[in-house]
Amino acid sequence: MIEDKNPQRTSLSQLGEFGLIEHLTKNFEVKQPSTLKSIGDDAAVLDFKDKKILVSTDLLIEGVHFDLSYMPLRHLGYKAVVVNVSDICAMNAKATQITVSVAVSNRFPLEALEELFDGITLAAKFYNVDVIGGDTTSSQKGLIISITAIGEANEDEIIYRNGAKEGDLLVVTGDLGSAYMGLQVLEREKQVFQVNPNNQPDLDAYTYLIERQLKPEARHDIKILLEKLDLKPTSMIDISDGLSSEIIHICKQSKVGCNLYEEKIPVDPQFINVCEEFNIDSTTVAINGGEDYELLFTIALEDFDKIKANPNFTVIGHLTQESEGIHLITRANTKIPLKARGWDALSE
Repeated sequence: MIEDKNPQRTSLSQLGEFGLIEHLTKNFEVKQPSTLKSIGDDAAVLDFKDKKILVSTDLLIEGVHFDLSYMPLRHLGYKAVVVNVSDICAMNAKATQITVSVAVSNRFPLEALEELFDGITLAAKFYNVDVIGGDTTSSQKGLIISITAIGEANEDEIIYRNGAKEGDLLVVTGDLGSAYMGLQVLEREKQVFQVNPNNQPDLDAYTYLIERQLKPEARHDIKILLEKLDLKPTSMIDISDGLSSEIIHICKQSKVGCNLYEEKIPVDPQFINVCEEFNIDSTTVAINGGEDYELLFTIALEDFDKIKANPNFTVIGHLTQESEGIHLITRANTKIPLKARGWDALSE
């Protein structure tokens, strides 16, 4: 890809706030019947009739959640939507609308925001959600994105974190750890570039890992798959902060213990190779990495036959009495207390 050394730069002051909103939101289409009024008034109007409404919000801050030296703005816009849609999926619900708010400094021209909103538009189209509003304001430095996702579900479809029972099986979708290792590759190449700007990275061996970091996908397919299998999990959560943290959330809210088996944790072959290259323990990364946006859920033991041959699911453990605690069972059959070492937004 050839970089344009003299890109067009349109000052945001030329449009003003309302002109900017009109310009950035002109491509959003309304597709959901529950959207009565979208962008253009003081508030959006939704009609969910007999459905239950679910709402989730996430904030992404430059320098904390993303680095624009290797995160393309189009990818960032897409990922910002995915992060929020994933929360709705984790409740076994369907995402239907989002609001988008951005704070930008004057270092960003209009063309940069167009790139960001191109990614948001692409994700909205892929996940079939309506963009119904939001806000724009200035930032002293950097870029801030806040997206609120709205979803719908019948009351009997919704799955919470607190429904797991002793004896339930612990199940995960997809594979784990790849997003974290993709980040490590990007950080390494950034440091190499800072030393030698003429060096062009060869990332062919890391394609899957980088994609998992820069363009993850929410598992909106799982709700439909579970319906086809006639299976309702007893609890569910998405894996954004690391497997260990999410298991502990379910166990604490459901008042149960857990045995997680190291040998059962699903990982990609490319992930294993890169962990060896970086001399990092693959299990440590797989249970603590975060940003995989897979789903972790529990099912009753008698439902095992419904998923045992399905490639989308891996049974990684089982739940125990709360008094037994939360443990990782290593390949050497050693029992180790499971600690939450995943992402902590308020850590020093």
